[in-house]
Amino acid sequence: MAGPVRFNEKEISLSRWKWGGKNPRGQRVKGNVVATSREEVENMLRTQRITVTFIRRKGKVGRGLGRITNRDIMLFARQMATMISAGLPVLQAFQVVSESMRKPAMSALVQRLMNDVAGGSSFAEALRQHPQHFDSLFCHLIDAGEQSGTLDGMLERIAIYKEKTESLKSRVKKALWYPAAVILVGIGVSALLLIKVVPQFESMFAGFGAELPAATQFTIHLSELAQAYWWKTLLAVVGSIMLLRWSMKLSPAVTYRVHALMLHIPVLGQILLKSVMARFARTLSTTFAAGIPLIDALGTSAGSTGNKVYERAVLRVRDDVSEGQRIQFALRMTERFPAMMVQMVGIGEESGALDAMLDRVATYYEEEVDNMVDSLTSLIEPFIIVILGTMVGGLVVSMYLPIFELGSVL
Repeated sequence: MAGPVRFNEKEISLSRWKWGGKNPRGQRVKGNVVATSREEVENMLRTQRITVTFIRRKGKVGRGLGRITNRDIMLFARQMATMISAGLPVLQAFQVVSESMRKPAMSALVQRLMNDVAGGSSFAEALRQHPQHFDSLFCHLIDAGEQSGTLDGMLERIAIYKEKTESLKSRVKKALWYPAAVILVGIGVSALLLIKVVPQFESMFAGFGAELPAATQFTIHLSELAQAYWWKTLLAVVGSIMLLRWSMKLSPAVTYRVHALMLHIPVLGQILLKSVMARFARTLSTTFAAGIPLIDALGTSAGSTGNKVYERAVLRVRDDVSEGQRIQFALRMTERFPAMMVQMVGIGEESGALDAMLDRVATYYEEEVDNMVDSLTSLIEPFIIVILGTMVGGLVVSMYLPIFELGSVL
């Protein structure tokens, strides 16, 4: 699952400019743009055949173009689909969307797309100049829409696709982060008790002159270890995480093994697997329905799975299909795809409705992910309460045991 990316032009200083002028029909027009200089604003307006009457700088928006997330791209697709469907020309749609963007990074990106298109590039060619933001699926669908004259329909298809995939990602993230966050909070509270609170009790128990209960002695020893090695433990954990991330970036083999391991985690592995199936089916359905050849559609779908195990499996399917194999048998030969998906794909292939059948498969797995996440959340809450109660409550009780015993003696 891809995260937010940073625009390449990090050293550009951006400013927000307000402009006014007249369009080719003599009507007064005005707007706001984000640009690096007054000359860039003038050039942009000149390409739109606007006679400028004034340009004023409203303020600096800082250095760097910032972070552009997948949600920003989803919002761009939805807004462009709405503008084109309403009958606006592409350049005017770019202008409206650019001015509506609150994030300077996205506003600047849309303006660059607009300048490329105004300079003679097609919409798809302009998108391909920014591969870090617009993947091959986005570019392929826009290209197909321009060639077939159905750009508004393709933008609507992309917007729906992006919205469904982002919704699916958020559900999976919820399943992964919720229990992890609660457990980390429990560990943090326990560490705070061991490092800061238990030593205060230990100094008080030193004056009792009696042997402490076994549970209290264990907690005190644990506190001594925590005080001595907490920073080393924290450093080792952070270092291990950074080393793993670095290894995954440099070594495809390590990434493959980590992704394979994640699929075998109890419960969470099934959620990840079903989300991979949903993304694959949704992407293949969207691209194939847009008229993109099946082999190219499979190549695009491979990268959308978000899992190297299934990315490799889909690429094998693509190679088998390119050699004349039916997609149903190619999927079965990988031994990675559920029997239900293989059967549904086979039915769609035989009936000539592969895109519709894949869409149903995607919807089915998306609903499965939703149901599993809801079930996991409801089931894991009492489990987490027990864990936190055992960790934190056990420490507190062990510290008060000597006081209880002292009270019973008195």
